[in-house]
Amino acid sequence: MFSRYKKAAQTGAKPATKAAEGPPAEASASTVQEAPRQILRRPPQAQPAKPAPQDKERKRKERLAEIKLELHRSLLDNLNLSAIETASEADLRAEIGSIANEVLEEKGIVLNREDRGQLTQELYDEVRGLGPLQTLLNDDTVSDILVNGPQQIFIERDGKLELSDVTFKDEKHLLRIIDKIVSAVGRRVDESNPYVDARLADGSRFNAMVPPVAVDGSLVSIRKFKKDKLGIDDLVRFGAFSEEMAAYLQAAVACRLNVIVSGGTGSGKTTTLNALSSFIDHSERILTIEDTAELQLQQVHVGRMETRPPNVEGKGEVTARDCIKNALRMRPDRIIVGETRGEEVIDMLQAMNTGHDGSMTTIHANNARDAISRLENMVAMAGIEMPIKAVRSQIASAVNLIVQASRLQDGSRRMTSITEITGMEGDVISMQEIFRFQRTGMTPENKIVGHFTGNGVRSNYTERFRLWGYDLPPDIYEQVSPE
Repeated sequence: MFSRYKKAAQTGAKPATKAAEGPPAEASASTVQEAPRQILRRPPQAQPAKPAPQDKERKRKERLAEIKLELHRSLLDNLNLSAIETASEADLRAEIGSIANEVLEEKGIVLNREDRGQLTQELYDEVRGLGPLQTLLNDDTVSDILVNGPQQIFIERDGKLELSDVTFKDEKHLLRIIDKIVSAVGRRVDESNPYVDARLADGSRFNAMVPPVAVDGSLVSIRKFKKDKLGIDDLVRFGAFSEEMAAYLQAAVACRLNVIVSGGTGSGKTTTLNALSSFIDHSERILTIEDTAELQLQQVHVGRMETRPPNVEGKGEVTARDCIKNALRMRPDRIIVGETRGEEVIDMLQAMNTGHDGSMTTIHANNARDAISRLENMVAMAGIEMPIKAVRSQIASAVNLIVQASRLQDGSRRMTSITEITGMEGDVISMQEIFRFQRTGMTPENKIVGHFTGNGVRSNYTERFRLWGYDLPPDIYEQVSPE
């Protein structure tokens, strides 16, 4: 069957511990002392990370893994790898199933239909997909995949990390999948270049570090690309921010205020930036600059740029600063930088100051004041010697709004603050917080309780909003008391 894809024939439980016995029934109440009140919350004793499946399921998976290893060797011996590149999915699945059945019959291995189907799917993933990672990539509930060596793969669901039962056979198997990913986008990773950034075919962000830098096995981080883009209405429904904050942000973006989205790793900066970009008019020309293209802008006129690392000879590097300089010659209405982290900040600030109003970027910082300090530090990193007052004056005139995104301790992501830059007071940049997330406590299930509220401060850009047709009601800025 489908013999055209085959190579030409060649010659030649621990025992249960006894429950602790309680006090004798005849003990008088006077002899029982009241237990001391527990004030200090003691953390549970650390246990080694173990996947959830039961023993029977685990043994079944181990058996299937052994069989899959043998079948994979047979596939490499029988499949013509150059021919399968042009094979259809149906043809390739049928051919893999045929070869698998032959090998199982030769070895006298009997599997039920479910196990055969799973085995064929895993073998197909090895040939066409990304091996063990493919199942996790196909799972829409998984947002992050974190590989700590071949035997330990963590996943994130609903903001919480858990150990999966997916593993690689060994380090060689893991390295082969890493090489498959990075070679597809023209990059490389080896001992001389032991770390790499790339993106998967669906746009997911990929980062890997291999030995000798990774001591206990290769480290892989995949931030999955969401197929369904989250809009403002979705984020409001999920509790990321309130309707009043959404109305304010719509006015700010439509009126071409320069916005910085600030936050920590995994706080939802890119998701927020995507949502804010939905307020940009379709008649505007937008240019995006990223290290790995992740933004999903829905406008008609979008030009996307991506930086490039140096080649093997150390040449050919294209930095974010190079892209911004070139973008200024391409008649953009707005420039959106995926993340500002270095010397490109000076060109970004100059673009915001010279007619490219409405530009946006993200930055790593813990709050609005910290974001300003980060901008000052990055200007210094660019090697430009300027008085600190001149740097702050440049920032104050370029940046209008700082949106703070945070990932809270229960795994939820919320917009915890919206702050306006109002100008300079002496040598200090003055700002005012318009909205914030007010925490009020935690539930017994360790879920954070709180509400969004205005600070009772009217926006500095109210008149600008009105002139652009966004006459926001004054009561959206009022403080809200907890229900």
